[in-house]
Amino acid sequence: MQVREMATKLTATLGLDTKPIALALADAPPAVVRTFEGSVPSACTFWRRAESAVFYATAAQHFRCPVGAMVMGFEMPDAVKSELMGLVGVMVDGGYLEAGEASRIPTLPRKSAGVVYGPLQDFPIEPDAVLLWVTPRQTMLMSEASGASHWTNSAPAATLGRPACAAIPSAVARGAMAASHGCIGMRTYTEIADDHMLAVVPGGAVSLLVATLSRVATANQAMAEFYEARKAGAV
Repeated sequence: MQVREMATKLTATLGLDTKPIALALADAPPAVVRTFEGSVPSACTFWRRAESAVFYATAAQHFRCPVGAMVMGFEMPDAVKSELMGLVGVMVDGGYLEAGEASRIPTLPRKSAGVVYGPLQDFPIEPDAVLLWVTPRQTMLMSEASGASHWTNSAPAATLGRPACAAIPSAVARGAMAASHGCIGMRTYTEIADDHMLAVVPGGAVSLLVATLSRVATANQAMAEFYEARKAGAV
C-alpha cells in the first residue's frame, strides 16, 4: 500500500483533523528533500512543521531540546549533555520527575545524523514511525485495530506520559502502537488541543493497521447502534 493511500485511509476512517506525519532516521537528506533552516525550541515542534512539508533536520537542530535529543538517540556534545543534566535536576527538584526516573526514559538505539520529517502522504522514504494527533475515541479505534487492546494480547497497550516523544522509541521497540497523554512541554510547544493525544505507529505496522481499521470502525458503529437502541428502550 502506497503512503498516500495509507494517509488517506487513516484520515478518512478515523476522521483526523490533522495530517498523519512520518519520520525516519537518516544521515543525510534524501534527494529533493530540503534541509530545515532556522531553529526550533523543541524536538516536538518539528512534528507540527512536518504537517505542511517534507524536510531534513540535523541532530544539532534538536539540541535546544536536550530531552528530545536524548530520546531520539543522538550523540550529544558535552555542553548539551551538561544542559540535559541541569534540566533533569530542575525537573527532579520541582517534583516533575522522581530521582532516577530519567535514566529509564526510552531512547532510540540507532544513531543517526538527523531525521527526515513530513506528511505521511508525501513521505519519500520508508518511515521509522508515523505520528497522529488523536482524540480518545480515535485512540480507541486504533488500539482495537492494532490488537493492543485485546485481552489475549501478550503485549498489552502502552499509554505513556512525559516526555511525549518517548512514545516514539517505545512504539519502535515494541513493534506496536504506543499512545501518549503528552507532557506539558509538548502541549506548550506544539499548541495541540487539550482534547488530543499522541499516537505513534512503527512504520512497518501502518499498512496492517490501515487494513484493519475499516472493519473495526464498522464493528464499533454496529455496537453503537445496538447500545443506542438499548438506551432508548430503557427510558
